This record gives sequence, C-alpha cells and structure tokens, in this order.
Amino acid sequence: MTFNKESGLVKLWVKMVQGGTYTRDQVPKMFNLQEVVADVLDELAAEDAA
Repeated sequence: MTFNKESGLVKLWVKMVQGGTYTRDQVPKMFNLQEVVADVLDELAAEDAA
C-alpha cells in the first residue's frame, strides 16, 4: 500500500501536524506516510512563504 497527497490519512495527519497536536516526527512510519505528509507540509510552507 502506498499513500498519495489525496489520501484521507495523509490529509488527517497534515491537519494534526499543522494544528500542533503532533509533530512531524510523530507521524507513523507506515508505508510511505511520513514521506508524503512531509512533502505536503513542505509544499504548504513554500506556498505560504511565496
């Protein structure tokens, strides 16, 4: 199983990290979940900086 940016679990973890409930390091190491969540967070940060 692999996750993508549109996966519900990815969106949930992105919101929880953005909201301060969890940190990036606390995202589970399940398949590619950590990597995709980090990518989405990085993209959102880049958009905010632009």
